[in-house]
Amino acid sequence: MLSGMTTPVRCTECDGRGWKIVTRRGHVTAAGVGLAASTREECLYCPTPAETPHERFEWEVRIASAHGEALGACGSSAFQATAMDELRKAMRGMPRDVSMRGGIALMVYDFGAGDDGWSKREIFRAYVDPAGSVRFERVVK
Repeated sequence: MLSGMTTPVRCTECDGRGWKIVTRRGHVTAAGVGLAASTREECLYCPTPAETPHERFEWEVRIASAHGEALGACGSSAFQATAMDELRKAMRGMPRDVSMRGGIALMVYDFGAGDDGWSKREIFRAYVDPAGSVRFERVVK
């Protein structure tokens, strides 16, 4: 019948019209970003509930060049504080005479959704002050 799945069970929510199976929706995507989802039981007949959205904080350093801006160090984290620390570390590691700016964007996404199903907005801008400290300013929209 359904190989690799557990024994099917009649669903009680749809009065037994459907079968519940164990699924691994979004497991490959989740494993790729370090958030491997646990398995869950779903009915093949019932409409699936909306997945819980997840968020990531992307940080990047932009370096001014003769041709505009070039992307410097970048990364992402599941935690805002970690993203701020990594951005601060990357900006402090750059030579002092380089003109640069940093930014942190919040990405909210749902597993199984394409790129167009994700929302992304900048939440912090960062710059290095004359004393060499990295300063953050919140982006208000």
